[in-house]
Amino acid sequence: MAEEDKSNKTEEASPRKLRQAREKGDVPSSREVGNLMSVLSLFLVAVFFLPQLGPVLVGVLRRVFENAGQVQVGTDRQGIHDLGQVTMELTGGLATVLAPVAVTMIMAAIGAVLVQGEVVVAVERIKPKLSKIDPIQGFKKIASIDNLVEFIKSVAKVLVVGGISIYTAQVAVRNIWQVEDIAPEAILPYIGQYAATLLITVTILLIVVSIADVMWKRFQWLKKQRMSVQDLRDEHKEMEGDPLIRAKRAEQRRQRAMQRITTTVPTATVVLTNPTHFAVALKYENGTDRAPVCVAKGTDLMAAQIRKVARQHEVPVVENKPLARALHDVAEIDAEIPFEHWQAVAEIIGYVMDLQRNVSRKAPAGSMLREEE
Repeated sequence: MAEEDKSNKTEEASPRKLRQAREKGDVPSSREVGNLMSVLSLFLVAVFFLPQLGPVLVGVLRRVFENAGQVQVGTDRQGIHDLGQVTMELTGGLATVLAPVAVTMIMAAIGAVLVQGEVVVAVERIKPKLSKIDPIQGFKKIASIDNLVEFIKSVAKVLVVGGISIYTAQVAVRNIWQVEDIAPEAILPYIGQYAATLLITVTILLIVVSIADVMWKRFQWLKKQRMSVQDLRDEHKEMEGDPLIRAKRAEQRRQRAMQRITTTVPTATVVLTNPTHFAVALKYENGTDRAPVCVAKGTDLMAAQIRKVARQHEVPVVENKPLARALHDVAEIDAEIPFEHWQAVAEIIGYVMDLQRNVSRKAPAGSMLREEE
């Protein structure tokens, strides 16, 4: 069944699936990059820090040994104080010397994470899980192909790096015996030179290995995140919602809108139409409202329902194509219409009120009273 499930996962992972994996701390990570940065930091220490810090470290240790016979250690609390002072002097000297080395190693560790481009902090990774202590699952992980590949790769690296180290050491020893009357103080720089050569060689080797390993880990991670066609469909349903549920919600919204129309349109003063695609019901009470208020609006079927309810309750329906469309776009339900439309709407409302008072007058420009359809 597991093999069948894997064979069905033929589709590339969606951005949502990859994002969820990262949020859980599941990201491609290469150990080789960490090894590379460690060797690189050792190279920096050997080339840049060791020549300067070596004499300083020797000086710190020399002072300790020279003053060893002169240190007076008292008894009781005084003895503890004297020992603490000596220890602090030694610790302070060593810290001053080794601080740049420690900072370099820390920066290398941070760089190993940043260079892979996948920096996440996931609580999910540190949550206790029973599966982590399951011996069967643990044995499966140990016997997995990935761990076998890692083992073979580690053995190969040890053999290659060990071979390079042995060859470099043989060359260094052979050359030093060929030098006559070599000074003791020249031995340390001589060793540092060959150590730097060894580290450069290993660094170049690890760069190649790290690039290949990062690409392989990325490929394996993307392969693990693959989805089946059904997975994509389920994700789409989860994101967009089930089509039946969406249709039901849309129907509920239409029903609520229709119910609102039946209660608000009868209170309107006038309904502006396009004449068929848009309808906007406006209410204005002289002395109460500062400006006309939109009580309902809609398009197509909703507009037809507004016109129908308006005629059932003898609300005037006026056709004004540009004004109806403009108000539909900008007017908000139960809110005053925008100021720039006050004048045009006021002329239409005045025209409607005059007709209700049996005052004959010409309709405003672009407007026409719609009779029964």
